[in-house]
Amino acid sequence: MFCSGWPASWRCPRGAGAPPARREVESRFRRESPMKKLYPNAEAALEGLLFDGMTICAGGFGLCGIPERLIDAIRDAGTRDLTIASNNAGIDGEGLGKLLRTRQVKKMISSYVGENKEFERQYLSGELEVEFCPQGTLAERCRAGGAGIPGFYTKTGVGTLVAEGKEVKTFDGEDYILERGIRSDLSIIKGWKADESGNLIFRKTARNFNQPMATAGRICVAEVEEVVPVGSLDHDAIHLPGIYVKRLIVGSPYDKKIEFRTTRPRPE
Repeated sequence: MFCSGWPASWRCPRGAGAPPARREVESRFRRESPMKKLYPNAEAALEGLLFDGMTICAGGFGLCGIPERLIDAIRDAGTRDLTIASNNAGIDGEGLGKLLRTRQVKKMISSYVGENKEFERQYLSGELEVEFCPQGTLAERCRAGGAGIPGFYTKTGVGTLVAEGKEVKTFDGEDYILERGIRSDLSIIKGWKADESGNLIFRKTARNFNQPMATAGRICVAEVEEVVPVGSLDHDAIHLPGIYVKRLIVGSPYDKKIEFRTTRPRPE
């Protein structure tokens, strides 16, 4: 007979009303649960999620905390006409700069792009659409989108080019501009350590934009350096709950890339 409230595949002895033993339930649940998040590689984790013209939120700051393996997989998939929201666009040949080099990006929503010559070339030639956004505003736009907030008012950018074409309202004698929350079809982020349920810990400054970007996407795919069993992480140390992470890969090993290396004092 079947015990009320338990899946049909979990059979109880005839006439018994007790559920299966706890250990049996846990092991069966792990085998049969559809919530398996760990994928063998970036290509498998992105399968069925990519399409031309999509919007992607990408975590990272410079080359710190960027989802390198997922970016490579998007490049190799050849997905085009992308709109990407990210603090910056990587550097030439690294990070999101790889997608710029292959002409897969149609529009960038960014706050700093000064280290990417290919970005500059495409923008000045009219090949790339750019929406510049103050750094704090960009973070809040992604956070708002993830929280279901369609827009908010801020003083940042009032009276500058940032305010052009945006609604302005006055509160307590001061002007504020309306900024729209950002929602994306996909979020790609980089974490340090995760458990099998997708609970994530970021390491130091790599936390940066990864957390707000994760919540802004319809689906979030994360790459991490290490995956541990559920229960191994201190719950007070978790930065991003696993409810936000739908797919997960281990991206290690990583090369430590450096944007600037100073070998001697700069001339005065």
